[in-house]
Amino acid sequence: MNKTPMRMVLAFCLWAVSLAALAQTMLKPGLWEMTSTLTWQKTPLPPGVALPPGFPNPFQPVTRTTPVCMTQQAIDQFGAPFAYAQGHENCTVTKILHQRSGLTGEMTCSGAINGHGTITSTWPTGVAAHGTAHFTGTMQMGPNTVPVEYTVESTSTYQGADCGGVAPLSLPATK
Repeated sequence: MNKTPMRMVLAFCLWAVSLAALAQTMLKPGLWEMTSTLTWQKTPLPPGVALPPGFPNPFQPVTRTTPVCMTQQAIDQFGAPFAYAQGHENCTVTKILHQRSGLTGEMTCSGAINGHGTITSTWPTGVAAHGTAHFTGTMQMGPNTVPVEYTVESTSTYQGADCGGVAPLSLPATK
């Protein structure tokens, strides 16, 4: 019995299954909704400093939900929406390691915020993602430089191909 046709059918089935699995984890460009929580492990607030009564502590965990427009270029570069704290205009992401349904990388910042962090992002499906950014460094507070450490956790869900009036996500530089 000739086994060549059977091998061709088996090879085609394996190819089709792997293509279906890959398509399942490919992220879609368009509008995403990202919910992120910023938690400080080390705040720039000096130890022992008490806030005035009724004054909210700006370093309590903060959860924010925002619309994010992901272009194909942003997806190719970072995968899922990239969660990191604002104020990181002078940051560069390096050592990006892309995997089938995720990525890892390192972030180095200079300027008002100096230090180093790690980023991870996973997307088990093409329409949902989870990200983490952890940063340790220093922050300029007036004339003083103070140590800081924080983590940003995020979940993102795909909303549709049309970003409407949401501007594309501004991403840090890469090397």
